[in-house]
Amino acid sequence: MEALDVHENNENFKEHSPLTETRSSDLDPSTSQTAKRKFAEIETNNSPQDTKLFKAEKFWDFSLESDVVVMEGAPCIFLPPIPEVEFFRFNLVKQMRDEYQDICKQNEGIDAPQESFNRWLLERKITDKGTDPILPTACCNDVSPAMFREIIHDVPIRISKIKSCSDARRQLFRYGEAAKHMIESRNLSLESRKVVKWHIEDTLSWLRKEQNAVLTDYLNRLAHIRRQCGPHLVEAARFSVENICKKMYFIAQENAKKLLDKHHAVLRLYKIDVPAPLQPSGKLCPVKPVPMLCATPMLTNSITQVAIKGTVSLTYNANTLRINHRYLEKLEQLYRCSCKDDPTMQLFLPRVWCLLRRYQTFFGPNQYEGIMLHGALPTQVFQCLHDTFGVTMECFASPLNCFYKHYSSAFADTDTYFGSSGPILQFFPVRGSFEANAPFVEELMEAMVDHFEKLLKQSNEPLSFIVFVPEWRDPTPVALLRMENSAFKRKQVLIPAFEHEYRSGLHHAAPQKEVYHKAVHGTLIFFLQNDPGFELWGPTQQRLRKLITAFKPVARHHNRQQD
Repeated sequence: MEALDVHENNENFKEHSPLTETRSSDLDPSTSQTAKRKFAEIETNNSPQDTKLFKAEKFWDFSLESDVVVMEGAPCIFLPPIPEVEFFRFNLVKQMRDEYQDICKQNEGIDAPQESFNRWLLERKITDKGTDPILPTACCNDVSPAMFREIIHDVPIRISKIKSCSDARRQLFRYGEAAKHMIESRNLSLESRKVVKWHIEDTLSWLRKEQNAVLTDYLNRLAHIRRQCGPHLVEAARFSVENICKKMYFIAQENAKKLLDKHHAVLRLYKIDVPAPLQPSGKLCPVKPVPMLCATPMLTNSITQVAIKGTVSLTYNANTLRINHRYLEKLEQLYRCSCKDDPTMQLFLPRVWCLLRRYQTFFGPNQYEGIMLHGALPTQVFQCLHDTFGVTMECFASPLNCFYKHYSSAFADTDTYFGSSGPILQFFPVRGSFEANAPFVEELMEAMVDHFEKLLKQSNEPLSFIVFVPEWRDPTPVALLRMENSAFKRKQVLIPAFEHEYRSGLHHAAPQKEVYHKAVHGTLIFFLQNDPGFELWGPTQQRLRKLITAFKPVARHHNRQQD
């Protein structure tokens, strides 16, 4: 990925871009023509070397036109992104992460499951009808199935990856001691108490007697005690874990109200009224970014921007976010072809800062956290999907990782200015070929399958969804089973583990060597198509061979050497 820092030594970019060491408040209507000229120069006056690198690496291709036709939906009901509000949201969500850890420790004596909070946000948004784009406030139930499942999985202790006999022995002993403590301190039926106590004593006795056991013996014993005691311990912990889920949901509702109040206060300062929500028109139209219901104030808050060694730092209120030069240029291109309410580019930097702040708030504060929820297919696979299967739109993307200029994404309010059509579950196409690589959240993947099957049933136009999911087994997720048995499944293909790669979810800011990573699990590809879609884009053997070849890492490395 040498071209990530393609502008590191590009003085032309530094000279002509209004994004280099400027403040957003410097761009006012009196300088609109100058701003337009400068932004045009970025697009047309790149050096021949830069143009060669851009074409060679092909991280995105916005020249590809789409034939997607959709039923027009309602405008986005969320209020427009404002740095002051987004910074406030970041702090509130950060506090919630800390509270989640504290509650899990206090109630169950365990750490909050890794990235459970992120998956909770995604799962809640499947049914949420609330007022905040990230925090759930109006779900159909208070207890999140995803959060409950992940906490219960770590009760009474979290079993970490076992690497040796001593490690297995230690974790087996810890599990027995923790389970013993649970049955002594929780309300449990007499029968359940007897069952758990017997298995614990039997396991501890085995540990004392068996000094020459091999790793397989320990693993089998651990699986056995979890299988026998697990259901009883789940019932013992159910009330407590449900209360954790309810507590987090209540905190989210309280914080969302604070955010809404602050947002309205800022809009009142600019004398902007919030219109009443509109109903979807339902008319057919070409795909386009989801419109915003409420206007954005012409902000006076400054965003300071500094470029150093191929990385751009954007700072608001001492909060600095970084993005590679190349990806800032990408956002400029998306903004110029998608945004209709800011011809002077006055709001570009504030909106970029809000976009980066939103995704980093969602990912979490720790290094590499959340990257698997924002990963992407290799770019040569996207090119193959377009050339071979007519794909022109992604169902689960963002302005930062999209390959095509048309895509659906999690956050309509921050992403629409950069081309997003909003969340896929609120998007209703009747024609087109789509790529779908959902975040690995079981409830979201199930909702995806429901949505795609409904769309395929309703449309008489060519419609195709090429779905990429991890090959999870033991147990097999419901979404995977649903697709394997779907009436719309035309083909199912497996790309084996370690024989293909994904792009990191942080590739817009990651060091070059960390952009691609080997897939540690197999990837299943499902072709879900109605009859017209199958006739137009069916997975023939020749087309499948091209797609499988595009997945091979050697192809990318070979192309890079040629460039």
